[in-house]
Amino acid sequence: MADEIDIRSVAKAYARWAPVYDIVFGAVFAHGRKASIAAAERVGGRILDVGIGTGISLTDYAPTSCLVGVDYSEPMLRKAKARVREHGLAHVEALAVMDAQHLALRDAWFDAVVAQYVITAVPDPERTLDEFARVTRPGGEIILVNHLGAEAGLRRAFEQGFAPIARRLGWRPEFGWDRLAGWAERHRGVRLVERRPMPPLRQFSLIRFEKTAAA
Repeated sequence: MADEIDIRSVAKAYARWAPVYDIVFGAVFAHGRKASIAAAERVGGRILDVGIGTGISLTDYAPTSCLVGVDYSEPMLRKAKARVREHGLAHVEALAVMDAQHLALRDAWFDAVVAQYVITAVPDPERTLDEFARVTRPGGEIILVNHLGAEAGLRRAFEQGFAPIARRLGWRPEFGWDRLAGWAERHRGVRLVERRPMPPLRQFSLIRFEKTAAA
């Protein structure tokens, strides 16, 4: 599974997306972004936003939030830093270039980890989720919003056929719920709190895992 997407290909893909990302995906993904932020702010405390991209979601966080954002794409992150300066976003503690699979961050340092439209675009989703769990405190939450592949039918057939092209664009359209459920079962340090369909067309989901105290 780990070699499905190459990290260098992802970096190149998102460098190409950087100039137009907000225009192409801003409105389409707005509902999911705001729902994941609302979930994180209910947890409160220090929030890590992985895959912050151009920082399009930064202004949706409350000024009382305490936020750290990371992204693998330096061109995307330059736009996020410009947004912080433009809007004077004092609640953003730091923005850094970082690989989600190897977070250079302390264990149990965050109350919530948010990953918007990220988990299908990393080479090794399970290792990435392990990192999310590592940096989340016991009782904190891992909050994902992402497209999930269909389990059957015509949409599944289309997603499977489109997958080779989508990989060159930096994501997996056929990524299914079974991989997230399998990871949670193997990890044994998280429990599913919520799985809720999201627009557009209910093909996306908000997924919340709580890191258990036992972990």
